[in-house]
Amino acid sequence: MADRRTTRASRIIADLPSNDQEAARQLFPVLYDSFHDLAARYLASEKPGHTFSPTALVHEAYLKLIEQSRVNWRGKTHFFAVGAQIMRRVLVDHARQRQRMKRGGGRIRIELNEQVALSPQRDADLLAVDEALEKLARVDPRQAAIVELRFFAGMSVAEVAEVLRVSKRTIESEWTAIRAWLRRELSQQKTAP
Repeated sequence: MADRRTTRASRIIADLPSNDQEAARQLFPVLYDSFHDLAARYLASEKPGHTFSPTALVHEAYLKLIEQSRVNWRGKTHFFAVGAQIMRRVLVDHARQRQRMKRGGGRIRIELNEQVALSPQRDADLLAVDEALEKLARVDPRQAAIVELRFFAGMSVAEVAEVLRVSKRTIESEWTAIRAWLRRELSQQKTAP
């Protein structure tokens, strides 16, 4: 089944102009189950009563994904990576909105480790990671993309290398530096007043 979806997705990308919005409209249903699984992983650790269900998160991401008119789709993995980034953005925006509604905020910081793919447990956790990613993106956009793809999309090193069009060895090398930077950054945020 997965091979059939991959083949169909590849055909859609080959048959349509790579920056055509129609590609997103046709690809999304083919990859819907993968997006739904990812959304379920994102929301698995949320408190009961979270306003997003996996289906609602996927549909929100779809609406934003089909608006993408300047993306040059390079394949199924790239399409999925962009969708995962959009889902993260939706969750971050939602968390910010809920934080604004609370008085005081009381944000708690988290630490990342390589054994656990990020699953935001609280709005504050997601905001702390987003803050660190924004800072990293100003310093090194590719390294920020690596974090997004590894933690938020749950991609392997090989898949990230494919999306970013660099060698697997480059990703492995940068991943070591990124983990050290993230640990330092998140621990500094944790101790900040």
